[in-house]
Amino acid sequence: MITIIDYGMGNIANVQNAFAYLGYPAEVTQTPSGIHRAQALVLPGVGAYRDCMQALRHLELIPPLKQYLAANRPFLGICLGLQALFSGSEEFGSQEGLGVFSGRVIRFPAGLKVPHMGWNTLEIKRRPPLLDGLPREPYMYFVHSYYVVPEDSQIVAATTSYGTTFTSMIWHGNIFATQFHPEKSQKWGLEILKRFGQLSRSA
Repeated sequence: MITIIDYGMGNIANVQNAFAYLGYPAEVTQTPSGIHRAQALVLPGVGAYRDCMQALRHLELIPPLKQYLAANRPFLGICLGLQALFSGSEEFGSQEGLGVFSGRVIRFPAGLKVPHMGWNTLEIKRRPPLLDGLPREPYMYFVHSYYVVPEDSQIVAATTSYGTTFTSMIWHGNIFATQFHPEKSQKWGLEILKRFGQLSRSA
């Protein structure tokens, strides 16, 4: 069973419906016990970094989430769910993140139209299992004004160009996270969710 964390920010229904369409039913949780029993965990998110961390803290989800990630169990972060994995963000001042990976979340340079919204390509640097069978530069759908800058380049799976080159996907063990929205990215996005669904059944 895939478990999607609902902390009040994100396209929960879209993600859940995409997995259901692919034949992988997903439950939604707002509780620590839901995280503990998950076979595979998804953290989606749209909105402000500060609000995300406050909501996770209010629901007492940060300790079980960190414990789950430390165990290297199947995990997919989407958009804000990617950014929350890092040390912190400069959005609305200095905000503390989950600290699973070292690095900061920063705003696109001045002069660029933000949010970065619409279709753009990935340049695959390392090919994790979720990208098996995808073309070298697949198109994905993005909506974001901030992006992650990992300290460890070894976790970067793909980058994207928008005025600057930014990390659009990371991969470390069974932890995968995307800046783009696979649930909105049609064919290739659904292929990524399908491969995560397959991973969840073998966990």
